[in-house]
Amino acid sequence: MGAPVDTHLNELLAAAVEAAVEAGALLRTGFGSALVVERKEGRHNLVTDYDRRAEKLIVERLRQRFPESEFWAEESGRSGTVGQQLCWLVDPLDGTVNFAHGIPIFCVSIAALSDGDILCGVIYQPLVGELFTAARGRGAWLNGERICVSRTARLEDAILVTGFPYNVADNPGNCMEHFLRFLRLGLPIRRLGSAALDLAYVAAGRFDGFWEVTLNPWDVAAGVLLVQEAGGQVSHYDGSTYRLEARSSIVASNGWIHEQMLIVLQH
Repeated sequence: MGAPVDTHLNELLAAAVEAAVEAGALLRTGFGSALVVERKEGRHNLVTDYDRRAEKLIVERLRQRFPESEFWAEESGRSGTVGQQLCWLVDPLDGTVNFAHGIPIFCVSIAALSDGDILCGVIYQPLVGELFTAARGRGAWLNGERICVSRTARLEDAILVTGFPYNVADNPGNCMEHFLRFLRLGLPIRRLGSAALDLAYVAAGRFDGFWEVTLNPWDVAAGVLLVQEAGGQVSHYDGSTYRLEARSSIVASNGWIHEQMLIVLQH
């Protein structure tokens, strides 16, 4: 393998940025056009031809730069040299339902992992040109400007964001009850339809906290690093250290209201 991948953060991040921006340009051309839309397992779980085209582009670009990488992508699954130290998590179009319905809230999300640690992450919203980037130990950035989480210290003053799984009717993880608990506190709660953007906006201080269940690693990897590098906190509902492979629950916040959110989610 040569030198450890964590010595090449600049190269990894640059490659992720280039792939995300190119894929974003592709999505921008497809937005609002006639789409080929298919249904995957789960109600309202859609995939378009642009999901697949953007994912193919991203994987090809990254494979050219890092040919021995493993890839774990939403549409094509695991590929490449499986078991390698460097693994790319790719969500080519987070917010497919929005995209397919002409709602301008979606993004590209790419993260690089080594031995389970997130090394760098990129989230790109192509319609507004917002590029969120983070590298382990080097902070979080939006279009080249440093970002940090909010300073809201009381949950009662917070604005939160959440999402629901495709099988929400089954109420996994008591997601309906949790939503109602926060709602009964009189809090403003948003639901954008893109977990990656939810996390990026927490990192940028636009939201104070986020919670959701049953998300996949490619949905959240880049956003988790962004929140952490922006000074925030990420955990599971029980307060334990967040693990990508768990796919159970996630709470991300500015840190100040984290314990207050956990109290609501644990009762």
